[in-house]
Amino acid sequence: MTERRVVFTPSGKRGDFADGVSLLDAARRLGVDLDSVCGGRGICGRCQVDVAEGAFAKHALDSRADHASPWGAVEQRYVDKRGALPPGRRLGCQAQVSGDLVVDVPPESQVHRQVVRKRAEEHPIEVDPVVRLHAVAVREPDMREPTSDFRRLQEALAEQWSVAEAEADIAVLRTLQKALRAGDWTVTVALRNGREIVAIVPGVALEAYGVAVDIGSTTIAAYLCDLASGAVVASVGAMNPQIRFGEDLMSRVSYVMMNPGGDAELTRAVREAIDALIGEAAAAAGVARGAIVEVTLAGNPIMHHLALGLDPTELGGAPFALAIDGACEVKARDLGLDVAPGAYVYALPCIAGHVGADSAGVVLAEAPYLADEMRLIVDVGTNAEIVFGNRERLLAASSPTGPAFEGAQISCGQRAAPGAIERVRIDRATLEPRFKVIGCDLWSDEPGFSEAAAGLGVTGVCGSGIIEAVAELFLAGVVSADGVIDGTLAARSARIETVGRTFAYVLNEGPPRLLIYQTDVRAIQLAKAALYAGAKLLIEHRGAAPDRITLAGAFGAHIDPVYAMALGMIPDCALDKVASAGNAAGTGARIALLNRASRAEIERVVRGIEKIETAIEPNFQTLFVEAMAIPNKADAFPNLARRIDLPAPTATPDGGRRRRRGG
Repeated sequence: MTERRVVFTPSGKRGDFADGVSLLDAARRLGVDLDSVCGGRGICGRCQVDVAEGAFAKHALDSRADHASPWGAVEQRYVDKRGALPPGRRLGCQAQVSGDLVVDVPPESQVHRQVVRKRAEEHPIEVDPVVRLHAVAVREPDMREPTSDFRRLQEALAEQWSVAEAEADIAVLRTLQKALRAGDWTVTVALRNGREIVAIVPGVALEAYGVAVDIGSTTIAAYLCDLASGAVVASVGAMNPQIRFGEDLMSRVSYVMMNPGGDAELTRAVREAIDALIGEAAAAAGVARGAIVEVTLAGNPIMHHLALGLDPTELGGAPFALAIDGACEVKARDLGLDVAPGAYVYALPCIAGHVGADSAGVVLAEAPYLADEMRLIVDVGTNAEIVFGNRERLLAASSPTGPAFEGAQISCGQRAAPGAIERVRIDRATLEPRFKVIGCDLWSDEPGFSEAAAGLGVTGVCGSGIIEAVAELFLAGVVSADGVIDGTLAARSARIETVGRTFAYVLNEGPPRLLIYQTDVRAIQLAKAALYAGAKLLIEHRGAAPDRITLAGAFGAHIDPVYAMALGMIPDCALDKVASAGNAAGTGARIALLNRASRAEIERVVRGIEKIETAIEPNFQTLFVEAMAIPNKADAFPNLARRIDLPAPTATPDGGRRRRRGG
């Protein structure tokens, strides 16, 4: 019987299925979060999915619309009653497998929605935006003095605000005459950089807004800010819809390279997502879209290029050439954003081919260029971006960690959502686990947990949970320093199970039954080794150890520094000097939105940052191999050892070193 490979995004779960299996059944067998309340009869419409089109090199398959069964009578009955589905959308209960497929489960079809934890961080910002409001009284037209409405507006600005020769583009001019007459010849203009009019509204307006956007490879966050006070009036986030084209950045570049027009598809997807978030934020705050007069944008180089409509193909291979690296300004309407007619998008500068405008945002927010102490700043994501140094010299690098830290490519892994295990502890004597899930404050061994978590269930393990699980397994002696699950412990605990020629640890008996397999440990080792090696490379180039470590990014905000260090994700440092900066890239985008001087400042700082390219560094591979060990084969962790009981290293028959409990 021929079996077809089906890959579900954003979960990354995949499996092989016979022809005729419905996509809803395939999702349920794999534990994919796909809603349905009508028993698969095509009535509720909750199981809608998007069938992707194109060649997906990472998955080694071609996905086509005709690789699912043809549109049927049940689906037609549904749209006749409920209205048309979006292009490419199918009912999962009706569409059946007939070829290899990549299937995206949109947020509205997920029972447990992704938790996009990108709140606005507290940060002091001197408010001095590039756009300010000016209310003016304009002379009415006169038959004896045939001047245009715009000429008289310019004169009013000069007389009342000392603004010489204000200018406006055609989109803004189209709104001029109606605004003047609706406001009885008093209007408020939004003036950018003291000269260009980006919006005209009737009467006296007191509020203008801007949006700071952080485009991550996994999630997108948008912060709607009052440009007068600097206050964040709405903060929203969503999954990046580009995930259906590939979980990591190189997969998306590969999609562009293998599918003509793929760059336009990815650009359209991210722009539509940004515009939807702007609309969501505006609705939440009760703000008219036309009152949004400026947008700032931060993102890694590939996200940055795709949002601006630049082909990212050259970033897919050495020498990783950027189309542009400086800051960029473009009309918001040219990106399909529904805001004030003349509003601009300001994209922060990129540092290098894989250290982008998001890192520039982090640098702006954390300001290591003003510090005396040595700062190591790590933006943890599918591509880790690392900055190290102080006011004297800053270096930057990137490391391809992949999506394992976010739960993808882990057998029981999932994105952060209610019901996902996010904290893990393992008893050193009994090897019994206890855990916490997102949405419940109780540990699994505390009275009332079952009742408190009843509405959530236990659905899988998210990124912070898998990091703590592997670190705890190491600290409990279940996993060796080499990352091998010790099968001899099966005699001591039923939690250790034989799986072929390797072993697994049972984290949850179920339902669902969740196991940490040897392959899961190896995936985390590979990810953390890439991250550590990149940081160590910068430390070696700088010739100094970090005095302070900052974990940036929404994911970094939920990593316990003790476990990050115990696993060997980050170098040794005084643990009270290891902290999270939350979504620092988003904070940097807000600073650039609210303070005009910060734009010139970050553009100047970025030009002075030295980029270390890990791909051509001769020592990187050695550092990577050493970092595969837990926490590290070569480096000591004295600060960590003062906090927790690290397993002591023991000799192995091959002359290497493993660790045992004690010491």
